[in-house]
Amino acid sequence: MKFICVILAAFFLAIQAQLWFGKGSLPRSAELRAELSRVEAANEQARLRNAQLSAELRDLREGLEMVEEKARFELGMIKPDEVYIMLPR
Repeated sequence: MKFICVILAAFFLAIQAQLWFGKGSLPRSAELRAELSRVEAANEQARLRNAQLSAELRDLREGLEMVEEKARFELGMIKPDEVYIMLPR
């Protein structure tokens, strides 16, 4: 009976050692959770920055088209390879 108690105690200590000092230990788990939080925060900042850059790029593309359209209709701008034809109204 004592032998079984000693074996069970040894197994219990082995399990506890793995829990506190092993590869998947509680301190390591907490460390990984903290690192995950930091990485998720950095990813969120990167997503916001990407969205901002995408909006700026879209505005520049649309803005240039809008500027070109206004220059064509209001100022009569033509490109070098285009032919300008004026139709009377």
